[in-house]
Amino acid sequence: MDETGLRAIAALGFTAPTPIQREALPRLLEGADVVGLAQTGTGKTLAFGLPLARSIDPANDAVQAIVLVPTRELAKQVREVMDHLALFYGFRAWALTGGSRVKTDIERLERGIQVVVGTPGRVIDHIKRGTLSLGQVGFVVLDEADQMLDIGFARDIDYILRHAPKERQTALFSATMPETIGRIVWRYMRHAERVAVDPEQRTAEGVEQYYCEVAERDKLRALQYLYEMRGLGRTLIFRNTKLGVDRLTAELNRAGVPAQAIHGDLRQSQRDRVMADFRSGKLEFLVATNVAARGLDIPDIEDVVNYDVPQNPEEYIHRIGRTARAGRRGCSYTFVSEWDVTAWDAIVAEVGEGVVQYLPVPARWDIDPVPAGEAAGGR
Repeated sequence: MDETGLRAIAALGFTAPTPIQREALPRLLEGADVVGLAQTGTGKTLAFGLPLARSIDPANDAVQAIVLVPTRELAKQVREVMDHLALFYGFRAWALTGGSRVKTDIERLERGIQVVVGTPGRVIDHIKRGTLSLGQVGFVVLDEADQMLDIGFARDIDYILRHAPKERQTALFSATMPETIGRIVWRYMRHAERVAVDPEQRTAEGVEQYYCEVAERDKLRALQYLYEMRGLGRTLIFRNTKLGVDRLTAELNRAGVPAQAIHGDLRQSQRDRVMADFRSGKLEFLVATNVAARGLDIPDIEDVVNYDVPQNPEEYIHRIGRTARAGRRGCSYTFVSEWDVTAWDAIVAEVGEGVVQYLPVPARWDIDPVPAGEAAGGR
């Protein structure tokens, strides 16, 4: 690590590297391609950000590095780290994402941007317009690669990587390693070194985990039961589909419970407003899919509800890890319907028998739906 990098880290208040930084940084600084298995919030942005920053020539106005991310929220967070490093290394960074003005993007690119943080769709838009050239890119990062593939960006990633020079350094970070990532590694990376952070840790510390056996038709009643009897606080509710998110949000609003949805169809201004209301306490429930929640900066979530059973153990661990941050305690609740037994058994086998406690919920919670306007102040 050079002196500039040490000063940049010190300015952020860090005194010791995180596990992913300790594993990935030396390899990336040596110029190796790296595949990193790491959850959100483990410090991986600095793990790739510092080697990326060192690779930039501030005197060259061309784009020299690109970081691809699945969502606008994550792009914003990565851009903030890049802006911090730019203060020390002298380069210029910009985010290319949906929801921003294309004209503004073009103006900034014309002035000279050396590091681009972007979502695949907007990056491709600028490549096709001829306003973004990757011809001098020497450092590529695929961040949250599993989520980019999950929401259908595989072809977009192929398109972008084909427009970057073959002689480059590539870093890929992902919370899980599906087979599709293996194809990217084989096709676009050179003798990539694989690192993993605490792969033996199969659950989130500080989270009290419960599951409730609930028929599909009774899930809304079960959520009301938790709200009334368990005193749910600021809660992040996960559903597996965007349609499910919208339907549940509408049902909660009809019951008078302050809730909003977060997903990719919202404009950036709408997302910002929803997140501001949730952080300020105006909203008690935020309903989201895995993809939309990935990258959200919400430090004080009290409870997580898996309204739908996650599709795999890694997804489960990521979801419940959104609570109990910064040494706080938190609770997670998973609704297991008659159709979920096999998937749930696989999750329990991974996180460990006895870690998740059974919480009985009455099949028919014997109170009327919460009248509009009473839910927010009734506790």
